[in-house]
Amino acid sequence: MLLDTAARMFAERGVAESSIDAIASEAGRTSGAVYDHFGSKEGLLFALLEGWVDDVAAVLSAELVNADTLAERMAVLWRNVSDPAVGNGGWIDLEHELWSYAARNESARAHLVERYRMAWDGLDELARVTPAGGDDLGRSRGVAVLAVLLGLDMMRRTDPTAVPESLAVAVLCSAAAAGDLRATSAPTSYTPR
Repeated sequence: MLLDTAARMFAERGVAESSIDAIASEAGRTSGAVYDHFGSKEGLLFALLEGWVDDVAAVLSAELVNADTLAERMAVLWRNVSDPAVGNGGWIDLEHELWSYAARNESARAHLVERYRMAWDGLDELARVTPAGGDDLGRSRGVAVLAVLLGLDMMRRTDPTAVPESLAVAVLCSAAAAGDLRATSAPTSYTPR
């Protein structure tokens, strides 16, 4: 109940405008209990996001088992951001809200950088264009794919018809190839389902 209330209030009002007192009151809890359990409003936000991201990651991992090509892997990634099976898309709403909040708050920014570093590593492996082994690119693919993924999602939320799945997959493949400086072209053969 507390996490659901926080999620709704963060999405409706933003992180900065959602007080611990208001969240606690609406959830039938005390603000002291929220502080004891989460430490701060940011702690509550991070706990909420990490739970949702873990759920999405589990679904993503299961779906990637059958994704052999880069285009198939990027399609699975896109669907789990644009139309996730868990959380009604709430986690990506909060991800965008966290980014906006972190742009103005140093401690939130430091936490977001750590979250993104973990995401970059996972996306780097997922977006690998060249065979594994001997890869010294670091996180470049992961950074490129996450940046494009979040940007595509922002555009889709503004105008759902602007970013069909086929466009998203092609651009994500291109980002993966651009992040892999040895790749000469992105594999874009993909048929949306």
